[in-house]
Amino acid sequence: MNTVMSKDGTKIAYDKTGHGPALILVAGAFSYRKFPGQVELAQALSKQYTIYNYDRRGRGDSGDASSYAIEREIEDLNAIIQEAGGSAYVWGLSSGAVLALQAAASGSSITKLALHEPPFIVQASDPKPPSDFTEYVEKLIAADRRAEAIKYFMTKGMGAPSFVIPLMRIMPGVWSRLMAVAHTLPYDAALLKGYVSGQSLPREKWKAVTMPTLVLEGTESPATLRHAAQETAEVLPNAQLISKKGLGHTKKLHTTMVSQELMSFFAV
Repeated sequence: MNTVMSKDGTKIAYDKTGHGPALILVAGAFSYRKFPGQVELAQALSKQYTIYNYDRRGRGDSGDASSYAIEREIEDLNAIIQEAGGSAYVWGLSSGAVLALQAAASGSSITKLALHEPPFIVQASDPKPPSDFTEYVEKLIAADRRAEAIKYFMTKGMGAPSFVIPLMRIMPGVWSRLMAVAHTLPYDAALLKGYVSGQSLPREKWKAVTMPTLVLEGTESPATLRHAAQETAEVLPNAQLISKKGLGHTKKLHTTMVSQELMSFFAV
């Protein structure tokens, strides 16, 4: 394990593996650098790239601050980019893709960007979370009602059926991992605030994201995620969309297929 200090003094932990151009992995909600899928992807990609697999603030071995701001998370990513030599490729999954996209728009030194199923909601007919979703997640965490926050985030935010929750409670190791990072769910909710109301993405906001960008979607994924991926690719100035069965992330991250697509994109 390695660490770097973010701009506000927060310690950010990361693992560095492999050889080649620097590639930073940005996890989504509930995930962190030791999450099995994240570890498998890092191992697969390390054959061709120097992988920086880090814990977003509040997760794993990284520190946190007394209050949250998206700008601090962007500074965390920038600190990893500096450790990687001052510029890097970046892959982001789900809400991690939203973080990576916002970092790119703010001027982070990202040479190529891969966005894996960012969970925007861009069509009015798609299911949407309650209007007070972010505030209610914050309320549950402030009251230390982590189990309720997990259930609410998954069912109301991610659209998971309610029967999934009791199944996760009995799966070995799964519930404890979710509980360990549940307090960071307001961070993911904040990243998505304003982008889950069923409206088109603001093209003007992303005009600075001019680096080559890959958007990944699984044909088996829910329509909401597919609509978001397709519109993300359409509004970004220099993006391509890859749509294939096996690239979905809501059930299991198929690391072999994902790594193949990423290696092909970053190698060009």
